[in-house]
Amino acid sequence: MGMYISFVGATTEELDRAEKEPSWADEFVYELYDNEDDPLPGRPDVGLDKKWAGLQFLLDETDVHLEFLMDGFPILEDGTLFGYSADEVKTVARQLRATPWEQVAAHYDAEEMTKEDVYPRIWDDDGGEWLEDAYEELVEFFGEAADRGLGAFMTFSF
Repeated sequence: MGMYISFVGATTEELDRAEKEPSWADEFVYELYDNEDDPLPGRPDVGLDKKWAGLQFLLDETDVHLEFLMDGFPILEDGTLFGYSADEVKTVARQLRATPWEQVAAHYDAEEMTKEDVYPRIWDDDGGEWLEDAYEELVEFFGEAADRGLGAFMTFSF
């Protein structure tokens, strides 16, 4: 097991209901990942898996203001489900689109990440290549969600 973060697009109506009915949201998001009958065809999603903490370390050194475990609004009290409004998604998308991977990767420091005990504690001198795909997928997710006027659900499993 490990700590994983995933995002999936959400309508404003879904986010409003999630805020009022957290148990509904928990079941709804679970069903989105487990069911082919998505009520929003082509709903954008991204799974960062264990790469989220490495990305967070790098993003903290850029102009991208995204704190995976602090942004959005909590839906479940146990900290496993959060919501991001459509406006929040647009803001993050704009910042991510303006920040190419090379700018983010410039902050990769395996020694410092190891010293700081950045999860999942497997950093080496590959220059962050392991994180590049995850970053590009994150940019794509937020961009597509923003272009479609969507917010997002973020799941954190540990």
